Amino acid sequence: MSDHLQIKDHHREARIFARRVGVAGVLVVGLLAVVFLRYYRLQIVEHEDYVTRSDRNRVQVQAIPPTRGLIYDRRGRLLADNRPSYTLSIVREQTQDLEQTLEQVQTLVDVDAEDLATFRERLKQRRRPYEAIPLRYRLSEDEIARLAVNEYQLDGVEVSAELVRHYPLGALFAHSIGYVGRINERELAAFDEEAYARYSGTHTIGKLGLEKYYESDLLGQVGSQHVEINARGRILRVLDYQPPEAGKNLTLFLDAQLQQVAHEALADKRGSVVAIEVATGGVVAMVSTPAFDPNLFVTGISFADYKALNESRDLPLFNRTLQGQYPPGSTLKPMLGLAGLFYKVVDANYSVRDPGFYQLENDERFYRDWKKGGHGARVALHTAIEQSCDVYFYDLSFRMGIDRMHEFGGHFGLGQTTGIDVPHERSGNWPSKAWKRKARGLPWFPGDSLNVGLGQGAVLATPLQLAVMTSTLADKGVRRKPRLVRRLGDVEYEPEILDTQAIDAADWLIIDQAMQSVVHGLRGTAQGIRRGGLSYRIAGKTGTAQVVGMAQDEEYDASKVEERLRDHALFVAFAPAEAPKLAVAVIVENGEHGSSAAAPIARKVFDAYLLDTPTAADSAWLGNGGQP
Repeated sequence: MSDHLQIKDHHREARIFARRVGVAGVLVVGLLAVVFLRYYRLQIVEHEDYVTRSDRNRVQVQAIPPTRGLIYDRRGRLLADNRPSYTLSIVREQTQDLEQTLEQVQTLVDVDAEDLATFRERLKQRRRPYEAIPLRYRLSEDEIARLAVNEYQLDGVEVSAELVRHYPLGALFAHSIGYVGRINERELAAFDEEAYARYSGTHTIGKLGLEKYYESDLLGQVGSQHVEINARGRILRVLDYQPPEAGKNLTLFLDAQLQQVAHEALADKRGSVVAIEVATGGVVAMVSTPAFDPNLFVTGISFADYKALNESRDLPLFNRTLQGQYPPGSTLKPMLGLAGLFYKVVDANYSVRDPGFYQLENDERFYRDWKKGGHGARVALHTAIEQSCDVYFYDLSFRMGIDRMHEFGGHFGLGQTTGIDVPHERSGNWPSKAWKRKARGLPWFPGDSLNVGLGQGAVLATPLQLAVMTSTLADKGVRRKPRLVRRLGDVEYEPEILDTQAIDAADWLIIDQAMQSVVHGLRGTAQGIRRGGLSYRIAGKTGTAQVVGMAQDEEYDASKVEERLRDHALFVAFAPAEAPKLAVAVIVENGEHGSSAAAPIARKVFDAYLLDTPTAADSAWLGNGGQP
C-alpha cells in the first residue's frame, strides 16, 4: 500500500455534517417562526379585517326602496298610485364580460337603443358597489320566463319586481300632480350624502307639480337587508332585514269630477280654468289645455314621444295656469272700481260722458271704447262694470293715478306669486313708476295709467292670480294662500290668510251688485250664460285681451287676423253671489270674446260644484274602481 494513499477523515466529515444540520435547523426554525408569525397576524391581529373581506364576498347589504306615497282627490279617488312591474337589471360587479352579457340578454328580450343608452349613462353615474342598474322596465311574462330558463349563463342579471308610479287619469291632472321620472346626472350630482343614501334602490324622482314639491314627503325612508350570496351572486338567504318607511299620502282639494268638467268644457281649446274655494283657498280645479300623458315619463319617455310634445305649436308641456302670463283685460275693472271708491276718487253717482272714446287734455290720441259710439250720454260705475265701459275706466285710472292703483292691486295678489304648493309659478307684472324706470329706463306717462286701467299695456297676470283676485273680491278683501294639498299624511292644513283689506261694506255692495248685473242684468256682457235657467246667482266680469297692437284708426276684424293672433277671452266670477263658495277664472287663448268663449265654461264649473251633478265620464270612472 502506498504511503501517499489518503485515509478518509471521519471526524472532519462529522463536524461538517453537524454544522450543516445546525444551519438547516436554524433555517427551518426561522421559516416556521415566519409562518407562525404570519399565521398569528392573519388569525389574531387582522382577523376582523379578513372576516369582513370574506363577508363582503359572501354577504351584501342591499337597499330596499320605500313605497311612494299615494295621491287622492278630495273625495278619496286615487289619482297617483304604484303598480307592480318586473324590471331587468344588471349588477356590474358580478358580470365578467358586460358586453357579452348585454348581447346575450338582447337575444332573449327586446332591448332598444334608448334602453341601452340610458343604461350606459347610469353606469357612469355615482352608485354603490353591487347596486343593480335597470336595463328594461315592464317585462312581459314571456320575457321573464325566457330569462329564468337562461339564468345559469347570465351572471349579474336580475329580474326583480318593483312598484312603478301610475296615473290612472292620465292627462287630466298632468299639470297639477305632475310626474316622476328617472334620476338624471344633474340631479344625482346635487345629492349630498344623506340624499344619496335616501335614494338608494330608488331610480325615480319627482320632476313636476305636486310630485316635485312634496318629493321629500312622498319618497319615504329607505330600508335595507343583509343577504348571503353564492359565487354567482345569487341570494342564498336573508341575514337581517330593516323595513323601509312608506312615503306620506296626499289628499288634495282637487276634485276629479270638477276637473273632468273643466277639461271637457275647454275641449280642444288652448286655455286654463282655475276654481278656488273662497272659505279655504283650496284649489278644487286647475286645468291647462292641451295636456299630456304623464305616464310616458315615469320609466323614461321615448325620443319620438318627447319630440312630438316639445315641438307641438300648442305647447302641451306648458302649464298655462301657473306660467301663462296674459293681459287680464277688463277682468280688473271690479277691483279698480273698488279702488276708486276706497280712495274716494269716485262714488256710486259719479258718471262720465261716453262718446265712444276718451281723450287726455293736450293729447291728440283717442283712446277708444270697445263699443263704437259708446254706452250712453252718462255712465256711472254700476253700468261701467255691467257693460264693461272702457271710457269710464280710462277716466278713473287717470284720476286715481298709478301709485294708488299699484298699491291697491297688490292687496289682491297682482304682480306677485301666490305661494301655491306647486313649483315654477310666475309672478306676472303689475307695473309701477319704479318698474318702468328699471325695466325700460323711461318715466311714467298718463297714457300708461289708462292702459293699466283696462288691464292692457305692461299688465300681465296668470290664471291662478286672477282666481285669487276674484276670491279676494268674493271674501270682501281677505286674500288666502291657494293650496292644492288638503292633508299630508294625518296632518290637515289650516287656511292661511295673506292679506286683509278693510273697505266699507257699502263699497263692497256697489261692486257686488254691478258684478251680478254682468250676468243677470238685461245688458250685462255675460247675460248669455243664464240660458237654460240659473238656480243661483253669479257675480262675474268678462274680459278681452289684445294679443297684437292695432293702429289708432284701425278696427279689429277677426276674419283678417290669424287665429293665433286673435284676442284672448277671459271671465272671472264667484257664486253664489249672496254667500260666495267658489271663485273661478277662465282664459281661452284667441277665443276673442269672454262672454261667448270663457263665461259658458265657468257656468259648467259652477253647476258641477254647486249642484254636485256627476258627469257620465266621472260615474263610469267611479264605477270601474278608479280605472280609466
